[in-house]
Amino acid sequence: FEAFGMEPGTIEDLTDLRPLAIVGDSITTDHISPAGAIKEDSPAGRFLHENGVEKKDFNSFGSRRGNDRIMTRGTFANVRFKNKMADGREGGYTKIMPEGTPADIFDACQTYRERGEGLIVIAGEDYGMGSSRDWAAKGTALLGVKAVVAASFERIHRSNLIGMGVLPLQFPAGVNDQTLGLNGDERYSITGLSNDLQPGQTLSMRIERSDGSSQTIDLMVRIDTAIEVDYYRHGGILKYVLRSILEDA
Repeated sequence: FEAFGMEPGTIEDLTDLRPLAIVGDSITTDHISPAGAIKEDSPAGRFLHENGVEKKDFNSFGSRRGNDRIMTRGTFANVRFKNKMADGREGGYTKIMPEGTPADIFDACQTYRERGEGLIVIAGEDYGMGSSRDWAAKGTALLGVKAVVAASFERIHRSNLIGMGVLPLQFPAGVNDQTLGLNGDERYSITGLSNDLQPGQTLSMRIERSDGSSQTIDLMVRIDTAIEVDYYRHGGILKYVLRSILEDA
């Protein structure tokens, strides 16, 4: 609710997004927002240490779901998370681009936030499968991810992303990070977004590579209903509902 106002804002193009993660098929909500133990050397573990919590009292992400400081630091922090931008290292790691500096995902997001750069996640089939864990979408949004492009989405997670103001987009059949040759050094722009956005509309994604070349492909927006367009325009369902309550007060 930072900078919350009564006006919902406008739907606009997303430009110059940096990739936070490029992942394969069957990424579950537990990969995105784990419920397991908090590692001492992770961003969440360091945060707990800095706030006087001893290792024996760390407990788990599942027990700390009421604390957004912990849960945001734990997003994409599953020890089995495989980001193709992490040079084979499993866990919540990525590279800060364009420097290529290895970093924890949370720390990288703080760098991008300071630079004013939005983020994108590139994924394969069945992105967000598994339990309908709301923090998988909440944490994604709080890290600064503006869009997720996947070969396909699990139904509930797709809806939850919209509910948090994150745009879900779907590759055409047979297109994925491998066929496009993506490695994380690209910038991405999504064009065709406006307040006239229609469910299932085709949008364009421009991929600008570090060697100066570029490519544009079509994507299907996975906002499937008119009310979801409204949720997205409001920045998510929570802001939509709060504005509705305040208007009726």
